Amino acid sequence: MLLGEHAVLHGRRALVCAIDKRITASLSQLPKPILRIVSDLGAYESPLNELKDHSDFRFVLDAVRQYPLEQGVELKITSDFSSDIGFGSSAAVTVATHAALMGLVGTAVPAVRGPLGERSLPLMDLFKRSLATIHRVQGRGSGADVAASVFGGVVAYRADPLEISPMCEEFPLTAVYSGSKMKTVDVIHHLEEKRALNPDYFEKIFDRMDASVGEAIQIFGGAPASVPADGEAAVPPADFGRILIENQKLMEEMGLCNAALAGITSIFKGLNVPAKISGSGLGDCAIGLGSAAPTSTFGDYPVYALNVTTQGVQAD
Repeated sequence: MLLGEHAVLHGRRALVCAIDKRITASLSQLPKPILRIVSDLGAYESPLNELKDHSDFRFVLDAVRQYPLEQGVELKITSDFSSDIGFGSSAAVTVATHAALMGLVGTAVPAVRGPLGERSLPLMDLFKRSLATIHRVQGRGSGADVAASVFGGVVAYRADPLEISPMCEEFPLTAVYSGSKMKTVDVIHHLEEKRALNPDYFEKIFDRMDASVGEAIQIFGGAPASVPADGEAAVPPADFGRILIENQKLMEEMGLCNAALAGITSIFKGLNVPAKISGSGLGDCAIGLGSAAPTSTFGDYPVYALNVTTQGVQAD
């Protein structure tokens, strides 16, 4: 998430991006009518007609239940990143699983990114199936991370009414993990309790977030990421850094910046790098624009060099 956390649950726009860390779901058929899952989180096996619940595979199992599988399958899941660090793993594994299953039952998912009009029907179907799984399992969620996983690039997103506008942007980011993670649904509940006590205060913050997303859309639309003459990585327009900093202040005003995140964003500030919390807050990561600083700069906090990628879901 770049901009608009929590506001996106209240009819405002958010800005989310796909990063170059992937989850891969591979399906192979089995002679027995079972589902077998092999992943870094462990192994799972159950009869297809009576799938047992499992806390580690809630999103995957919900996806599998939506398809009329006539014979057993083995699902291998591999990931470029840990599920603990707030990179949207739940959305990514949900999208990957649905894409694999759609391919298995004959619903094609394009492998090559093209103009939205050429791919809107199958990918919108994938988005809707995946978002339905998120809602059934998690109970609540905007779907912005699902949109990024499906469409790639930087995505301007509104949940209600649904608006998805992918932009072909690529640039580096630095993510620093705060060392703890609070479940998104728990943070949402926490903030909603505070919002109930002072709704006008939060509505004004959400409006400011929405306005900043609108400004970012104009910036990216009028001044795409540029590549320096020396061939270094593309960087977003400078004004986007200012917007990022302004939205960090809004996250702080909502009480979503804990001590670890405050320390990380302070280090970014000392490096003159625009940065903010990414995600629901009270844990997970802070992100800064540009390539990663030396790991030692952030002490014991893990540092990840990322790139925004225009490639969303891929199907082989």
